[in-house]
Amino acid sequence: MVLPPRRFLPSLSLLAAFEAASRTGSVTAAARELGLTQGAVSRQILALEEQLGVALFLRERQTIRLTRAGEGYAREIREALRRISTASLNLRANPDGGTLNLGVLPSFGTRWLVPRLPDFIARHPGVSVNLLTRSSLFDFRTDTVDAAIHFGLPHWPGTELVFLMHEKVIPVCSPAFKARYGLSTPGDLLHVPLLHMTTRPDAWEQWFRGHDVRFENVHGMLFDQFTTIAEAASAGVGASLIPSFMIEEEVRSGRLVAAVAGEVESEEAYYLACMPDRAGYAPLESFRRWIVSEAARGAGGRTEEFSA
Repeated sequence: MVLPPRRFLPSLSLLAAFEAASRTGSVTAAARELGLTQGAVSRQILALEEQLGVALFLRERQTIRLTRAGEGYAREIREALRRISTASLNLRANPDGGTLNLGVLPSFGTRWLVPRLPDFIARHPGVSVNLLTRSSLFDFRTDTVDAAIHFGLPHWPGTELVFLMHEKVIPVCSPAFKARYGLSTPGDLLHVPLLHMTTRPDAWEQWFRGHDVRFENVHGMLFDQFTTIAEAASAGVGASLIPSFMIEEEVRSGRLVAAVAGEVESEEAYYLACMPDRAGYAPLESFRRWIVSEAARGAGGRTEEFSA
């Protein structure tokens, strides 16, 4: 990538002074934060405005206020400085190896990925893995991640997707809940409290259709994390549809049991997503090979690559 002409690349000291003043709304506060004099910060901001040829602040007596142009510039500069700070921190933490910033789904990260990470770290001791968890889709343009775990259909425009595995969802509840309602057939679940994931609002409807159970409306409590919905089901709040790999411990301990027979493989799947320009990044390539192997071993999966 070719950098813009030097006149469009202000020095870091000028940008730091502007960012601090824009965030605090005060030259005095910015000077205190940066360990400079008020006059020095004012001169740096003026120098930046002169270099850009744009007024960034409106000066009113003893106060300053961002112009409309300054507001937009402040957001961009703040993000750029954050990226520089993160890159520097990663380099300091791992000067001899690479750093992989990975976006993960919270429950997938907790229940599947993290327990397996020691193996990757042992195989690649020079690679430092940083995890950023989020239930919603990551944005590679603004999020500082090299890759992300995606659950859904193989569609993420502009990215390369590597298939990891499908999942099997099962209806589960506590043993006491199952005994209380006398659950034995899929249709019995129409008459008990059902727990729903906000990210999969039609999961129960799909499950009932897959078992030829007629229904009108399916209501119940909403949850935004599988770990929370699993705890609620274990406590006897209701029955829930949960991927089997996420509740192995609860099933093994007897805290959760199958509400009725009816394990179903989801149409959607887990993928490793990255931007094409990161595909050759060594830490990412090492992680890609490792996680595909782990997923295939754990789920009997197949490896597919998609470009969306």
